[in-house]
Amino acid sequence: MYQYYRIAAAVPDMRVADTAYNVDQMLQKVEEAKQKGVNLITFPELSVTGYTCGDLFLQQTLLTESKKEAARFVQTTADCDMVVVFGMPLSIANALYNVAVTAYRGHIYGITVKTFLPNYNEFYEKRWFSSARELSTDHIYASELLGSEECDYAIPLGNNLIYHLPDAFCFGAEICEDLWAPIPPSAFMAMSGAELILNLSASNDTIGKREYREKLVKEKSTSLMCTYLYASAGANESTTDLIFSGHCMICEGGKMLAENSRIAENNYLLVADIDIERIQADRLKGKTYQDCAGTYGSAVSMRQILIPVSEAFESDGSLRSVNPHPFTPGDTKRRQKRCMDIFHMQIGGLAKRLSICGGKMVIGVSGGMDSTLSLLVAAQTLKKMGLPATNLTGITMPAFGTTNRTYQNSLTLMQTLGITVKEIPIKDACITHYADIGHDMEIKDITYENVQARERTQVLMDYANKIGAIVVGTGDLSELALGWCTYNADQMSMYGVNASIPKTLVKWMIASVIECNIFPDSTEVLKDIIDTPISPELLPPDEHGNIVQKTEDSVGPYVLHDFFLYYVMRFGYSPEKIFHLAKRAFAGIYDAATILKWMKMFYRRFFAQQFKRSCMPDGVKVGSVCLSPRGDWRMPSDASVQIWMRQLEKLAD
Repeated sequence: MYQYYRIAAAVPDMRVADTAYNVDQMLQKVEEAKQKGVNLITFPELSVTGYTCGDLFLQQTLLTESKKEAARFVQTTADCDMVVVFGMPLSIANALYNVAVTAYRGHIYGITVKTFLPNYNEFYEKRWFSSARELSTDHIYASELLGSEECDYAIPLGNNLIYHLPDAFCFGAEICEDLWAPIPPSAFMAMSGAELILNLSASNDTIGKREYREKLVKEKSTSLMCTYLYASAGANESTTDLIFSGHCMICEGGKMLAENSRIAENNYLLVADIDIERIQADRLKGKTYQDCAGTYGSAVSMRQILIPVSEAFESDGSLRSVNPHPFTPGDTKRRQKRCMDIFHMQIGGLAKRLSICGGKMVIGVSGGMDSTLSLLVAAQTLKKMGLPATNLTGITMPAFGTTNRTYQNSLTLMQTLGITVKEIPIKDACITHYADIGHDMEIKDITYENVQARERTQVLMDYANKIGAIVVGTGDLSELALGWCTYNADQMSMYGVNASIPKTLVKWMIASVIECNIFPDSTEVLKDIIDTPISPELLPPDEHGNIVQKTEDSVGPYVLHDFFLYYVMRFGYSPEKIFHLAKRAFAGIYDAATILKWMKMFYRRFFAQQFKRSCMPDGVKVGSVCLSPRGDWRMPSDASVQIWMRQLEKLAD
């Protein structure tokens, strides 16, 4: 339903050249995988015999027993709804090949042959094996491998095989050294549609080699926009000269989903749920990938092989972790580094703009987190440029909803930063304007609120004109997504430094500034600001002077909206899939009804408020999600949301 599939890299116990024992152990791993709901299992290179047989590969006894036990393995797994891929030596027309056999329900669908044979340092594969380039045929008959002519059929053979599982995914296989080649077979497989690449490997361990393999797999899964499964031979290979650690990895689009430990291991199963839709989304957006496939994909003639898997061939995705804060790394050290990287990107963008417009700025300071982050960025930009802090003017504009807490925090922050402080109350101007347009001030509606928002922007713009400055915006990515800003008021500025930073990250950005002690005199006030409820402060406070108008009471929790936004923008997932992910991410925090309620709000506002994004100010992109109409998001302002809402309504049933 959600295009999740469970795959496994298996490293069974083994004995060098003991084919019957090895297949017994492989069958145990298949049974273990079956209990775990695995859809596809991959074994290491030459798993039937072991990789370290040396000149025993030239012994007919070993080759005959290898075929016999491979046939037993295929036949015994016939009752499993699982694709099995394993390695063995195979003699064809008086030449020996290192191959990967792909089978499903007792039928062999293809045999992939290793292309690049290492023959340097500790490797001597050309002593025994021939390359796929030397094949004289593109198929063999099942009877040659299975030893029975009762059900004979042609098995595709070569290094150009892609397996297509209808309504599931496509995959291809390569073998060990193939990955190390400048242009590996997997490149052509991926460009021809393979979303999953399997590597059956027997890579020995030396100092630093594990890290090198990790880099190779991550880079390959990134550049090919695929999931890459790597299964390497385990510790029970011969240690006459080498040591093997059973290094296994499952990497999706550059992100490591699963990896075994550093200790030399044997007899284990590495399992992960992969998200094929995620790969497809990246490829759909990645025009360079498509261009490359169009240019080079035909360089090798790939053969598409259909494997008719069952309708139940899928996973529930329960092994995948779902981060409720997709914009924010969970690890403290990584989060702080991410925040500081973004902070310096903001500074770099603003510094460039200031370099051509005089070096002076005006910011409206509310005492909230967004204006605080803009203020910190602007102050640090002036430091970087060697300009005085007083080139930045902060203007606080008390009105009907301003509380003493936010007012005092605004003043304290500006004073501790050493910038120019300006206070311009707007109550009287708003009262005059209400009278001008005939609005009853007792009616606390959108007109009541927006008059204040637009008055503030007018003050900022006019004062900036007066002193020859630019107005630096404070609005963030989440507000742009929801349209939670007043058109031609806080929606507008001359440069928006927070435009691609989601609300849930703004708090961590300020916290990182505190942790890095960038503005030590402002530490205490910054701590209080990040503890202040999010509010536009356009409605009067309560009798105790506390904030009444809390944004999240009206539009919903930003933690949910940022979650929805990430998966809508980053992968184009359907409401149904995002709802599924959200229920898992926020289990025990928000129930399904609450999540669905705010999802409906998100989609309605996201579509209805596009017109505000269509004329948003300049501002640098700092992450993978951006709503700039000049960059990542070009959407008609009058598009209909109905098909998305219909899907959401079905979820409520």
